[in-house]
Amino acid sequence: MSDASWQIRPETPADDAAVEALNAASFGPGRFAKSAYRLREGVDPVAGLGFVATSGGQLLGSVRFWPIRVGGHEELLLGPLAVRGDQRGKGIGIALMQAGIDAAKLGPWRGILLVGDEPYYAKVGFSRLPPGRVRFAGPVDERRMLGLSLKGGEMLTVSGQIRRARIDDANCADSAGLG
Repeated sequence: MSDASWQIRPETPADDAAVEALNAASFGPGRFAKSAYRLREGVDPVAGLGFVATSGGQLLGSVRFWPIRVGGHEELLLGPLAVRGDQRGKGIGIALMQAGIDAAKLGPWRGILLVGDEPYYAKVGFSRLPPGRVRFAGPVDERRMLGLSLKGGEMLTVSGQIRRARIDDANCADSAGLG
């Protein structure tokens, strides 16, 4: 996926430092306190579902997906989605998400959850989840909890506590009741 000035490709291990720097610049240190970030602590992103936007060897944007468990089922958590400030509004974020969604459809997951602005994420099919249907361990504005079905309307029935699907690095993970 690309336009004349940038391309979307799968993330590689060589992109990690640039992706982390972009996330730090985009979201700042306060990002680690957010409930969605807490679910990522000590967990590796899902291999094959990370994508980057590049131009001339420069990272312009990135998206990652993380394994979570909701009501006994493994689902995906989208984020962070980050696009360099001077590149926003060019369709990069939408293209990154679409690449990830297309790849996720080939896997076993029923759906994708995220916390974000519905008008933006609705462009790729996300919609608000019914209040109280899914619950984060920490505070989240329920109006910003969105879902996308990968398999025939599955997000219509998903319910339960959102937890980590696994711990990949126990040294980083805490015991906040997320695992």
